[in-house]
Amino acid sequence: MDENVCCPPFDPTPWKDTLVSFDDRKFVKKRVRTFFFIPLNFGQVMRTAQAQIERAGAKVVDNMALSNHVSRWTMEVLVAVDREVPGQKMAFLKGQLLSNVYEGPFKNTGIWCKDFEALAKKRNVPIHTWYMWYTTCPKCAKKYGKNPVVILGA
Repeated sequence: MDENVCCPPFDPTPWKDTLVSFDDRKFVKKRVRTFFFIPLNFGQVMRTAQAQIERAGAKVVDNMALSNHVSRWTMEVLVAVDREVPGQKMAFLKGQLLSNVYEGPFKNTGIWCKDFEALAKKRNVPIHTWYMWYTTCPKCAKKYGKNPVVILGA
């Protein structure tokens, strides 16, 4: 991969306006401090998680890290892995999640969330937990000219 690009290209097709099945998918669970939902130490947490995953001989699957904003002050991040990582908190997602892809600057998150709520209502899917999947880092989003974000809900 180009040294100036760390995130692989993202194909939004399988994630657009659909139900995706997670069959007991494994995740390393991390916490990020936020200030009114704005992440403060996201990069540091992700670098640490990546190092811990690699040390365990595990791999990140699909470059997936799901963010769940549990409060104005805390965000949980679930990093998809191919196996359990000893010494790390793990989370397991199974079942179907509603999924849709959005494009644009992060300031549009509120608009995306309202659209996702309407989609869930139309599909008759109750949403108890929301996950945001920021598919590319800011540097790669700039390089690709796209900033796809997937919202998943279950």
